[in-house]
Amino acid sequence: MGMESIEVDHLPKLNNPLFIAGFEGWGNALDISSGMAEYLIQKLDAQPFGRINPDRFYRFDESRPTADIEDGLLRKVSPPGGEFHATPPGSAERDVIIFKAAEPSVRWYHFVENVLSLCHKTGVNNIISLGSMYDNVLHTETVVSALASSEEILKKLKKRKVTAVNYKGPSAIHTVLQDEAQKRGFECMSLWCHCPYYLQGTKHFGLLSHLASLLASWGGFELDTSELESTWKDLSKQIKEIIDKNPEVQGMINDLRKAKLKLSMDAVKKTDKIIHLDDVLKTR
Repeated sequence: MGMESIEVDHLPKLNNPLFIAGFEGWGNALDISSGMAEYLIQKLDAQPFGRINPDRFYRFDESRPTADIEDGLLRKVSPPGGEFHATPPGSAERDVIIFKAAEPSVRWYHFVENVLSLCHKTGVNNIISLGSMYDNVLHTETVVSALASSEEILKKLKKRKVTAVNYKGPSAIHTVLQDEAQKRGFECMSLWCHCPYYLQGTKHFGLLSHLASLLASWGGFELDTSELESTWKDLSKQIKEIIDKNPEVQGMINDLRKAKLKLSMDAVKKTDKIIHLDDVLKTR
């Protein structure tokens, strides 16, 4: 394996590091995957040490670089890509590498080969990828499912009320990462948060808090989620007020509740009852 498509400033010396990857793109409903990576970077004071070469993996005509221009002067061009962050050595009993990236457009296997090579060189044995999808769930629920490299890992996850994934269909970069990682002997899993399809335009801070606590418990590091919990408490009140004033959405939610989440996704989508939270809520 090689790292020819990763630009590394330095390889940090880490203690039994846990690798956590969050992606923008297809598997990032309500920005849970990328939002969790951003949150971990901030809360764990993780510092950047390397980045993916964007020219190898992204179609710029699909994911265009952003430009920062001030008074006719070009200040910065920011292409899509991914950056590796590591917690400061000695800051916890176990170090963490956080990889936040846009899902690549092309050369997925080469992308994954480079990521796994970096994991090998930094002493990573455990890999977690984070995903999120829309599902027939209520915003008051915290549903997380997983696929893992062994039955033993799944048993431990089930004790934390994480269910096993059952799915056939199109996949995201998470699945290729999972497949290649377990072939190479890494212990790995992919955690998927189930998001209510009727909420759009904000992060689900309740799911973020739940996922953060799950990661901290699994990884053996401390993480204060009180801010997420407080934000979600305030946001939940606003969501309830909106729902109470919208009989159609009330009816749809009652149908979901009565069906105990057994409605098919196609049947639900036909209702087109969606709360666009970015239009009505002020989130933190």
